[in-house]
Amino acid sequence: MPSHRYASVFDRVAVPLVDREWPTAQLTAAPLWVPVDLRDGNQALAEPMDPVRKRRFFELLVTMGYKEIEVGYPPASQTDYDFVRLLASSDLAPDDVTIVVFTAARRDLIERTVESVRGIRNPVVIHLYTATAPTWRDTVLGRTRTELKDLILRAGQDVLDLTDGLPDVRFQFSPEVFNLTEPDYVLDLSDAMTTLWDATPERPVILNLPATVEVATPNVYADQIEYIHRNLARREGVILSVHPHNDRGTGVACAELAVLAGAERVEGCVFGNGERTGNVDLATLALNLHAQGVDPMIDFSDIDEIRRTVEHCNGIEVHPRHPYVGDLVHTAFSGTHQDAIRKGLAERRSRAGASGADAREQRWLVPYLPIDPADLGRSYDAVIRVNSQSGKGGIAYLLEKEFGIELPRRLQIEFAKTVQAHADSVGDELTATDLWALFAHTYLSAPASDVPTLTNYRLDGSPVHVTLRSDSAERTHRGVGAGPVESLVSALVDSGITLEVLSLHQTSLGAGSTADALTLLEYHDAHGTRWTAGRAASVLDANVDAVMRAASLSGRASSEREGCPRLDSNQRPAL
Repeated sequence: MPSHRYASVFDRVAVPLVDREWPTAQLTAAPLWVPVDLRDGNQALAEPMDPVRKRRFFELLVTMGYKEIEVGYPPASQTDYDFVRLLASSDLAPDDVTIVVFTAARRDLIERTVESVRGIRNPVVIHLYTATAPTWRDTVLGRTRTELKDLILRAGQDVLDLTDGLPDVRFQFSPEVFNLTEPDYVLDLSDAMTTLWDATPERPVILNLPATVEVATPNVYADQIEYIHRNLARREGVILSVHPHNDRGTGVACAELAVLAGAERVEGCVFGNGERTGNVDLATLALNLHAQGVDPMIDFSDIDEIRRTVEHCNGIEVHPRHPYVGDLVHTAFSGTHQDAIRKGLAERRSRAGASGADAREQRWLVPYLPIDPADLGRSYDAVIRVNSQSGKGGIAYLLEKEFGIELPRRLQIEFAKTVQAHADSVGDELTATDLWALFAHTYLSAPASDVPTLTNYRLDGSPVHVTLRSDSAERTHRGVGAGPVESLVSALVDSGITLEVLSLHQTSLGAGSTADALTLLEYHDAHGTRWTAGRAASVLDANVDAVMRAASLSGRASSEREGCPRLDSNQRPAL
């Protein structure tokens, strides 16, 4: 790796701030979000949006609550120009939405841009940009610092002259590649432009400072922003804006630290689309605030619909691990994660039940889930999913959620081994239906034919009568002073099958009056301690069914099933 070819940012541009204040600041309110999907994001698409997709994207942004939207680069294409004219000739943009249009610092381009916004009833921002960093000045523009400043001021004057008479128009200046431009030069240009445009609190100028190509750790960008923030001549008349890109993968961090450092406005794309590795991700920024208890001022309550629209308009799928919106970001496959999430959700239900409050209004305290998926319009269906990495908690959660089955902890441990072995063999994720089928195969399999079968039992009075058939002969047993389960076990012992019932757990399969009873039975026999189950319309019949399945298993050869160590008396749970 020829790393010697690259220079540190500190060798390329001065970072003069030393008494920084931003590290002790806190994010307590949302900045002004400005989506640039229709301009910067659109320029980065292999197939730029056609008018229909551009309109659909704009309508989405309005619905989400964005109040300032960069809609295009009118001189760049007829499509962009025509879309701005559509806004002028229709009521597509609500009155409280500011329309931003983008232009380079060249008079003919400025003329085309101003012409595109004539007739727009909304507030308008004319966004003027020029690259200012040394490499761009020397290699791309061929201008000295003085020559470039003169060019920018002439363009600023053109903007003033050409917009004369247009109502409710403000101005924005971006020294592109700000993060690699000398800080004193940026400050000189900024003060000159805000003076030219007469920046005041009543009619502020937007000063946008882009990390056009991300080249440093986020703290460096924050230092650069704070330097400008603290040294601008007309700070009260300036809206300080940032426009981070994501070349180092830290665009979100750059934006957050920039706001701590004094920025009040953030430009980006909804899910981070943009040139190279993209613009900063506005959804992640906004929902990071939401997760800290700060209102993001943008509506993400139906994030899947937002994603579908953005994917359609951009022709780019959102990654399944994309923060907040990806298909898998609220999903746990790991056993330890699943167990913690299951317990957290159960505690939340318990807390809501105890207080009588709506669970949706309670403080969110579920492990591994930074926000409630329901805030984004998602259900809990995909929160826990099972594969070979999963543990007992996830398996128990899915069976309880989908089928109402509550597994006791010791059965969870035993069944998890069966599930993991099966998942390893198939090499795929297991659904709740797959888990139930595996459970039924393991614990509700048909009894063996070579063991006694129950032909009758009678509970009307005492003793309990149990009739078993073995080798075509029937024998009735009377359980004096015992319940039906004890009587049945006693009858089985008399028939040569010795087992000890350790615990019975009652649950149900489904919900409502038609739900079957499901008995989960832990027992001990000559082969060890094991589990089985019984299913029937009534609890009593389910108990009997479970005991008879245990008897069937006990009657089979020990080689068919792995034995477990025998529990001594003080280890056995009471029946």
